[in-house]
Amino acid sequence: MRFMFIMQSDAEAMPPPELIAAMHEMAQREVAAGRMISDGGLAPAAAGKRMRLKSRKLMVTDGPFAETKEIIGGFAIFELPDMAAAEESARQFMSLHLAHMPDWEGVCEIRQIAGSQVEMIRGGA
Repeated sequence: MRFMFIMQSDAEAMPPPELIAAMHEMAQREVAAGRMISDGGLAPAAAGKRMRLKSRKLMVTDGPFAETKEIIGGFAIFELPDMAAAEESARQFMSLHLAHMPDWEGVCEIRQIAGSQVEMIRGGA
């Protein structure tokens, strides 16, 4: 089963070097074990755009997005046996934040990936 972890926070604070090193160490371990498929941090929202379809009109909004309550800062995709394993992995990742950035507040949303058009096209699903 594939899961996406979506990291959200109220602010776009850069993690301290100690947290970056701990995240890198965890990522190396997860990749070597075949569990982490992909990950990435995102550029600041100020550099982004939103495309919205509303009332049959396509609208483009340049960042930053004033109405945003939580900012998506990064993601990771894992191959794990079940939701319990995904929860444990996310718990370990969030614990790194608690240890290295104790005042940070945020959310790691865990979502099972339901399907992939790319894999279907390539013949893998």
